[in-house]
Amino acid sequence: MRIAQIAPLFEAVPPKLYGGSERVVSSLTEALVELGHDVTLFASGDSITSAKLDAPWPRSLRLDPDIRDWVSTYALMIEYVRRRSDQFDVLHFHIDYWPNSVFTRQEVPFLTTLHGRLDLPEFGAIYRMFPTVPLVSISNNQRQPLPDVGWAATVYHGMPANLLTPQPVENRDYFAFLGRISPEKGIERAIQIAGRCGVKLKVAAKVDKADAEYFKHAVEPLLADANVEFIGEINDAQKPAFLSGAKALLFPIDWPEPFGLVMIEAMACGCPVIAMRHGSVPEVMDDGVTGFVVDSVDAAVAACGRLHEIDRAGVRAQFDKRFTARRMAQDYVALYERLIAARQQQAGA
Repeated sequence: MRIAQIAPLFEAVPPKLYGGSERVVSSLTEALVELGHDVTLFASGDSITSAKLDAPWPRSLRLDPDIRDWVSTYALMIEYVRRRSDQFDVLHFHIDYWPNSVFTRQEVPFLTTLHGRLDLPEFGAIYRMFPTVPLVSISNNQRQPLPDVGWAATVYHGMPANLLTPQPVENRDYFAFLGRISPEKGIERAIQIAGRCGVKLKVAAKVDKADAEYFKHAVEPLLADANVEFIGEINDAQKPAFLSGAKALLFPIDWPEPFGLVMIEAMACGCPVIAMRHGSVPEVMDDGVTGFVVDSVDAAVAACGRLHEIDRAGVRAQFDKRFTARRMAQDYVALYERLIAARQQQAGA
């Protein structure tokens, strides 16, 4: 099958550091190649892939100091892909609503995986304008704000089985917080939970420009606590030791998380997760097996006292069962085949 993957341009594929959507696109692309498909990745020119790389823009926008108007680069990419669209059996977009207007006017089947939140009113207006566009959710919960659009499937994220693996550790004496610093990600609650448990918290997280003020005024004063160590962003090579060495990953979010890639990163390393019951969490977590799903800070503190009940080998086993890149790719191939068959049937009618 000739497959086009169209990635966001903000980060390289895979991202050098933080970047959830781009990381998933990379995992999917590599798994599709391993399954024997002819894959072209449309992404920034600093991306690395075993597929064919076609770069509408030379470098990731986050690392390009000359970019003042990112919208123009996406408009360019849409036309760039359109001019090659007839070379593919299916086009798989990861850039939200951008392809809808142009690609509903051409013959090649296309679909879009939505990687973000959908509970903003403007999203309802744009997605309902194109009710027949096949959309993929990354959790069933993600669909709740827009149940009446063209949902074609839910496909949970996956990662390469050997990218992150459990590492031998002599002493686990800290909790981990991994990802991005922002109010909805729950860093303040994580600090509170660790403090009440008397356990050190290590924070490996990115601070976006949009969250710089929040970090300075709300989070930085808390980092003065001797029980908190701020590490900053880490890459994939650093994650196995970081997560394997932790008693648990704290994921005390306060928003409708569409998926939560850090949860399966922890699972891959055999690290249990203590997560608030928001968004996708009850779908991704197996409560009592891969960690604990809780409803409050008090419940999270109590769960920390039950971590001895979690078998870390069992945590990794659930990752292998549910969240590998190969499983994700196979799910998407089944969907591609269904969309291609439907388009052929429509053409022959």
